[in-house]
Amino acid sequence: MLLTESRPDGFTISTDPARLDVAAIHRYLAHDSYWAKGIPLDTVERAIANSLPFGLYTPEGQLAGFARVVTDYATFAWLCDVFVLPAHRGQGLSKWLMQVVWAHPQLQGLRRRLLATLDAHGLYEQFGFAPLAAPDRFLEIRQHNPYGVETAN
Repeated sequence: MLLTESRPDGFTISTDPARLDVAAIHRYLAHDSYWAKGIPLDTVERAIANSLPFGLYTPEGQLAGFARVVTDYATFAWLCDVFVLPAHRGQGLSKWLMQVVWAHPQLQGLRRRLLATLDAHGLYEQFGFAPLAAPDRFLEIRQHNPYGVETAN
């Protein structure tokens, strides 16, 4: 299900993967993010292809931000790779992006929504996110430094 939302100032959000500037998304993730530094382009392409992507665009149609949700569309969603490019921050776009993501018709009625963040707790708490209620029930297998670049997480 493709979705497009617009603001009066001309910014739009679309779930159309054909609109995504994958090179710009890769550039941000590989060079500017703390969580995916060094990520290969083919990994970003596979991740997008197997997720519900949300592109955030300027009035001129340029990429301004991105988010993707890994989901089964029934019980679970993992929000990841969320960013607004520095030139577009401070305009309420990250909050609007989260509103659009969580209002998506295919993400309703889920039993669990998860995310990981180092520094945006305040944003996500506005949408009901809280620390794990039972962290002792969650386990992970984590590959340290999978892309060969030291990261902060």
